[in-house]
Amino acid sequence: MKYIDEYRDAESSRGYAEAIHKLTTRPWQIMEACGGQTHAIVKYGIDQLLPDLISLVHGPGCPVCVTALETIDRALEIAALPDVIFCSFGDMLRVPGSKDNLLSVKSKGHDVRIVYSPLDAVTMAESNPNKEVVFLAVGFETTAPANAMAVYQAHQRGVKNFSVLVSHVLVPPALEAIMNDRECSVQGFLAAGHVCTVMGYRAYVPIASRYRVPIVVTGFEPVDILQGVYMCVRQLEEGRYEVENQYTRSVRETGNSAAQEIVEKVFRVDDRSWRGIGEIPGSGFTLRTAYESLNAELRYPSQRSAVVEPAECISGSVLRGVAKPHECPAFGKNCTPEHPLGATMVSSEGACAAYYRYRGSELVDDPAPAV
Repeated sequence: MKYIDEYRDAESSRGYAEAIHKLTTRPWQIMEACGGQTHAIVKYGIDQLLPDLISLVHGPGCPVCVTALETIDRALEIAALPDVIFCSFGDMLRVPGSKDNLLSVKSKGHDVRIVYSPLDAVTMAESNPNKEVVFLAVGFETTAPANAMAVYQAHQRGVKNFSVLVSHVLVPPALEAIMNDRECSVQGFLAAGHVCTVMGYRAYVPIASRYRVPIVVTGFEPVDILQGVYMCVRQLEEGRYEVENQYTRSVRETGNSAAQEIVEKVFRVDDRSWRGIGEIPGSGFTLRTAYESLNAELRYPSQRSAVVEPAECISGSVLRGVAKPHECPAFGKNCTPEHPLGATMVSSEGACAAYYRYRGSELVDDPAPAV
């Protein structure tokens, strides 16, 4: 299949791995800021092809994983209200809140539904005028255009029983937060290709310059990632700190102007709390004043108090790139995909889930019994 088979080619992968070995003369730590890349790295054993001097660490690249615990609890609270149809993408249903998850709320008889497009939720609201339809709008810049269009369409069509609980997060401020972390040892980044397909990569240029870190926009297949690592290591070895684009078949420097236009029309930048990390200034989207009538946070004020993560869960350290999933004492024991302590174990893009799925038998001394 074009653009798939050639980027999974074993000979090309070996060629890049050998080139990285020849190029590397000193230790380098590189972070991939995308959950899809994390899963590809672990699934295909890409990190095991690299020289021992190269360490790949996994950052806050899973939007499900970084959705704040307070947001999940707010979603649970709204979903349990009478006369509410709560809509979400499927990967959010098993993310643990402080005491529950959306799947459990659904099992108790409340109307929680999976949708494949936010516009489906708008149509659902039009078809159920006696119900309130709430959509959980999460994700990086990648999903922001579709969610913005749903808000815009609902507003234009006068759908008053539709609202969104927004938890959009932005990648560039997260990279800055990583570099400002006193425990940070990251020397280069692989940036998420799909985010840059929407937003372009100009925002990364001042980050690369300010923190003296190369940033390589990278795709998601084995050859993509190995080429991205090669480009990043080459910059590090040459003492360069630039933004390069490996994912040229999809990404342009300026991104997708039509997508950016609808995002700009509906959303404004605001501070955002990231699960396991804390608040990052200017790292999220919220609705502009013109669309505040569709803001579920304002329509359904929270009645819950502040919450904290389970003490034994180190997902925050995993998301910050200062720990690997298997270094958590609960990994594969008290924390499994069936019974997760944190979102990084349950999400399809979570680093803990990737390690458990592809390397669990190697990493868990006493694997949890199958459920």
